[in-house]
Amino acid sequence: MQSAQHTFHIPVLGLGYSIDTPAKVAQYGISSVISLVDDILMEKLREMYCKKLEIPFQSISVKTEDYRAKRITAYLDTIQEVARRKFEKLKESMHQKEGEIEKYIKMLPDFSQVKQKFNQFVNVDLENMKQKMAEWVNDNLHMGDIDVNIMSKLDRVNTRNGEKLPDMYNDAHAALRGFANSSLHSSLVLSAGMNPRLYGYLEEFEDFYPDTSGKLKKKIILKVSDYRSALIQGRFLAKKGIWVSEYRVESGLNCGGHAFATEGFLLGPVLEEFKANREELEQTIHEALVKALQEKGRPAPEKPLPLKLTAQGGVGTTKEHQFLLDYYQLDSVGWGTPFMLVPEAVNIDDKTLDLLCKAKEEDLYLSHISPLGVLFNNVRGNTKDIEKERRAKAGTPGFSCTKKFLALNEEGICTASKQYMKAKTSELKAMELAEEEFQVKYATLTNKACLCKGLSASAYQTNQLESNEGPDVSVCPGPNLAYFSKPVSLKTMVDHIYGRTNIIERNDRPNLFLKELKMYIDYLGNKIDETLKPISEKQKKALENFQENLQKATDYYKEIFQKYKKQLEEPGAVNCMTQELEKLKNEVKGLKTKLI
Repeated sequence: MQSAQHTFHIPVLGLGYSIDTPAKVAQYGISSVISLVDDILMEKLREMYCKKLEIPFQSISVKTEDYRAKRITAYLDTIQEVARRKFEKLKESMHQKEGEIEKYIKMLPDFSQVKQKFNQFVNVDLENMKQKMAEWVNDNLHMGDIDVNIMSKLDRVNTRNGEKLPDMYNDAHAALRGFANSSLHSSLVLSAGMNPRLYGYLEEFEDFYPDTSGKLKKKIILKVSDYRSALIQGRFLAKKGIWVSEYRVESGLNCGGHAFATEGFLLGPVLEEFKANREELEQTIHEALVKALQEKGRPAPEKPLPLKLTAQGGVGTTKEHQFLLDYYQLDSVGWGTPFMLVPEAVNIDDKTLDLLCKAKEEDLYLSHISPLGVLFNNVRGNTKDIEKERRAKAGTPGFSCTKKFLALNEEGICTASKQYMKAKTSELKAMELAEEEFQVKYATLTNKACLCKGLSASAYQTNQLESNEGPDVSVCPGPNLAYFSKPVSLKTMVDHIYGRTNIIERNDRPNLFLKELKMYIDYLGNKIDETLKPISEKQKKALENFQENLQKATDYYKEIFQKYKKQLEEPGAVNCMTQELEKLKNEVKGLKTKLI
């Protein structure tokens, strides 16, 4: 992995939206992340790409020993080959006007030394410079990273002939093995909390250990929401001889997909804590790593290995992007939701794209549709929800559960499945509740959607893949989508990130820190309202701590806004940041009165 060409990356987008994004953007030096949940979709896409590239294809059936891991390995190797071929072709267009290499260079940030040097070569029209330029291109232009994501808790236990298989065949374990056995030199993003057994499994693979020169063939990125979690998980892995190369801080609520709310720890204060303690984190983890590697008889680096700090969640303007980079000294900023409107980079069907373009603030909300029981970012009017509601109204709720990736309860039954809902509906009827109470409980029960199929449906449709899963689509953008209103090209989106153009037509978009703060105020308010009365002392203490954390965050932002108003306030914005913050500060104070 070379030094990054860009100061942004594209995070994982659902199960299928970014599943082959590296094959579309890596040749331009842009890094992106593939979800490793759906090996069924991966196998179909691998067949498609092999046919396009005339690569021999041999199907890996479910009857094959360790088929899930083997499918993932084969898919990742194929995506890497697709990206490599595109990149080599791009370099060959060096002397073509409007060639792919020109697109690569134009998308780089203007301060890029690579961009400046390339333009110097172009402006020198000497025949003997062509060979020198070709050599320079080979040495200085790099592909973006093809990173992968595993939600560590999606580690379903698998069986064969009714017998439980060993842990290594669990879903997340198999996905990890699939990545480890691939030829990629990239990173594994571990998200959704700590899974000690899965983390321990990393020890089995050579690629995660540093070689004699301190290089890592495969790296670990931990997605975290606070500093304490990073320290605990980083030390846990270091004691096994595994170095965390990057801590990727994500907003708990102001993001897409599943939303893992913190206890009021907001993005700004969290990043401030990382900034203040970055060297201590690096040294503490390094010491634990060296000790573990020495005990294993492995080469141990004298100095800490490279450590990156990145962030994502709700970023939407070049000012926000640059402030995060400059003030918090980040290495990269994730832009997720806006890329849902870039068909060139993701799998998005026309109907869903139109829905996203028209979505306003009130259409984007935190829902309870996920079978995992975790809040899930949703948009009103998506076809999977329409199907879900139709089924519930007809008295036949639930979906056929064929993929079972989210069937994680003790019975191994997904809570969005027909089987589960039929059994629970019968239980409700047996309770002989009043009609109004029955309807409330029935609505809660039938609110779950089949995300396994819904989040991959667009990928099937846009690639014209055969499927018996139905056409209905789930989609999971963050609230930031409300301020992006039209499809754009990859280059236009990159130009927006770097401030060369502006695709946000509204002037009332809230600052990302204020948007997140407002979401947490609403979240805590709902939590207080939903807590059964009388509130126990333990519950009251937890809610008070939450409110105090928000109070501290408002004080922190007040200081930041005063010092860096010029760097943060958008030109032409109708809302003054400091005035908006004062309103939110009063709302935070108001939450305390609800606890008295």
